Amino acid sequence: MRRRFCNARVAVLLGGLSAEREISVQSGDAVMRALRGLGYRVSSVPVGRDLGNRLARLRPDVAFNALHGRYGEDGAVQGLLEMMGIPYTGPGILTSALAMDKTMAKTVWQSQRLPTPRWTVVDPSARRLPALPARVPLVVKPNSEGSSVGVSIVRRRSALAAAVKAAGRFDRRVVIEEYVPGREVTVGILDGRALGALEVVAKGEFHSYEVKYTAGREEFFMPARLSKATTARVLALATAAHAALGGGAYSRVDLRVNGRRPFLIELNSLPGLTAFSYLPRIAAHVGLEFPALCEAILERATLGVPESRR
Repeated sequence: MRRRFCNARVAVLLGGLSAEREISVQSGDAVMRALRGLGYRVSSVPVGRDLGNRLARLRPDVAFNALHGRYGEDGAVQGLLEMMGIPYTGPGILTSALAMDKTMAKTVWQSQRLPTPRWTVVDPSARRLPALPARVPLVVKPNSEGSSVGVSIVRRRSALAAAVKAAGRFDRRVVIEEYVPGREVTVGILDGRALGALEVVAKGEFHSYEVKYTAGREEFFMPARLSKATTARVLALATAAHAALGGGAYSRVDLRVNGRRPFLIELNSLPGLTAFSYLPRIAAHVGLEFPALCEAILERATLGVPESRR
């Protein structure tokens, strides 16, 4: 790999203003250690509302976006970096915005006939709920959060209103989605190609925030325990989902597999890079250890509008 940024000033953006701030700090710290170990000149940039001023003072050559959630993963920071002419990791403005908005992502997938569970989106302050997409159980979640923040599984119709209210603490729009029984599978994508499918089994009712980020609360199977034919369908569907939202250098696609039928749940445009994260596990299985993964992501940093056209 040609090291475009071997002598560059690398700013690792971490922290941020979302409910996933703590996870972003862990991702950013891990990325900095990995890149410094490879000889890159790295600076930590904790992200707040003064980010523009911080970057103007630091004048980095490239930004490694280790943010998660609102503002960092939804196109907001990407727009700022575009305006400042700083190449950055991860997808551009539009792909970021589409991936972060679960309703928009599912709408795009549905338009391309990619299978995703039935859903409706509601205003959590509304007195009445609209027609439901399916019978219970149902999945209730904020429209624009990640890491299972605010997510619950509703198994009784009488518990639905409380679940919507709980999810509404994190977002003005709440998704009520058909629950798909089966296996939880996630696929790592790099350069538009699927690296492999990891099966994740929660030691609890579902993959809550606490389960995901507590050691020993999940069991992993790599590769996922699927037939060759089903695995091929899962990898093809994840690749198509990535491309449908605009692609980008890397992502992680979450699916549910019911028998031999995979369904798209969501796409993580800036997947976690912590000790507990799924993408590094998938990459390691195909021989891409964590420092090499971080370098691969960094060296694919770009701008949506090339400098020559500015």
